[in-house]
Amino acid sequence: MTTSPPDPAAQAPAQGGAQPGAPPAPIRVTPAANSAPDDFPGEVEMSLVDHLEELRRRILRSLLAVVLAAAGCLVFVKPVVRLLEMPAEGIRFLQLAPGEFLFVSLKVAGYAGLCLALPWVLYEILAFVLPGLTRRERRLVGPAVAGSAVLFAAGLVFAWWALVPAALRFLVSYGADVVEPSWSIERYLDFVLLLMVATALAFQLPVLQLILGALGLIRARTMLAAWRWVLLAAAVAGAVLTPSTDPVTMLLLGGAITGLYLVGVGLVALSERLRPSPATPAEAG
Repeated sequence: MTTSPPDPAAQAPAQGGAQPGAPPAPIRVTPAANSAPDDFPGEVEMSLVDHLEELRRRILRSLLAVVLAAAGCLVFVKPVVRLLEMPAEGIRFLQLAPGEFLFVSLKVAGYAGLCLALPWVLYEILAFVLPGLTRRERRLVGPAVAGSAVLFAAGLVFAWWALVPAALRFLVSYGADVVEPSWSIERYLDFVLLLMVATALAFQLPVLQLILGALGLIRARTMLAAWRWVLLAAAVAGAVLTPSTDPVTMLLLGGAITGLYLVGVGLVALSERLRPSPATPAEAG
C-alpha cells in the first residue's frame, strides 16, 4: 500500500498563525473606512480605583481654589458689602449680636470666592469627563462653558440691578407708615445673596436647552409647543427661588425665566438650521 508524501503546504503553519508554545499575537482592529466620526479620541482605560482617585484629586483642587479665592475676597470684603448695600438706599443696617458682621463677612467672602473660582471648578469637571466624550460632544464644551459663564454673570447683575431694588421698594413701602426700616445686616445679605445666586442659576436655562438640542434630544418646535407648561413652571420657579414672598420679585424672576426659555428655543432653532442635512444614499455613493 502506497502513501502519498505529506504536502509541505499542509505542514507549514498558516500565514499569521501562532507557533506552538508561542504567545498569541496581539489583535489589531483597524477602523473601517465608513466608521462613525463620533469616536472617543481621549478614552483611557482606568480601573474604578483610579477613577475615584482622580475624582478625589480634582475635588480637592476645586475646594482649594474656592478657599484661596474666598481668602482673597475676605481682604476686600467691606467694599463688596457696600456694593451689596447699594440697592437698599436709605435703610439703616444694624449689628444685632456681637461678631455678627464678622460671620457675615465670612459668608460674603465665601459666596464671592465661589463665583470667582467657578471657572477653575468647571475646568476640573471638564478635565474629568472629557476623555469619555465623543468628538461631537467635545465641540459643545467650549460654547457651553463660555455661555454658562456669561449667563451666570448676567444673572448676578440682573438680580442686583432689577430684582433686589424692586423687592426692597415693595417691602419697605408696604409697612413704611407703621414700622421704621432698620434691618439686620445678616438677614439683609442672606436675602440678597440667595436671590442673586438663584437668579444666576436660573439663567443657565438657555445653555441646557442648547446642549439638549445639539445632541438631538429635543427640537425647537416641541419646546415652543409646550409654552403653557413653561409659564406655569416659570411662575413656580419664581415663587420657589426668591427668598421673599413679594409678588414683584416673583413676577420679575418668572418673566426673566420665560424670556430665557424663548431665547433658548431660538438658539435651538438656529442650530437646527445650521446643522448639515444627512446625505442621501445617492449623494453618499
